[in-house]
Amino acid sequence: MIQGAAQPELSESLLLELRRGAIVLAVLAQLRAEQYGYSLKKSLSEGGFKVDEGTLYPLLRRLQTQGLLDSRWSVDDGRPRRYYTISALGEETLRAMTAEWNQISEAIGRLTQCNVQHTK
Repeated sequence: MIQGAAQPELSESLLLELRRGAIVLAVLAQLRAEQYGYSLKKSLSEGGFKVDEGTLYPLLRRLQTQGLLDSRWSVDDGRPRRYYTISALGEETLRAMTAEWNQISEAIGRLTQCNVQHTK
């Protein structure tokens, strides 16, 4: 077991790793409705998933490059904005990721519950 000052750093690193996988799922799910970057950031935050812009915008570009998102430019209120929406490939990927997430979540729930019962 890691003790002392390294323990909080390790915990933070592991939590970031866990969130990194979940953010793709959260973004794809939110982009079933067309949104621009800031509105997506806001809707994720309102749903309890806070993401900073330094993480979100590179992710949006990567997902678009991978064919999971479509985008278009529009000028609203005099400012150009890129609007994103999930592509057909993104929908297919979201379905597969959601099924996998649900299976993992159920398994982790059983495993952590089992460990709680054994420690009593």
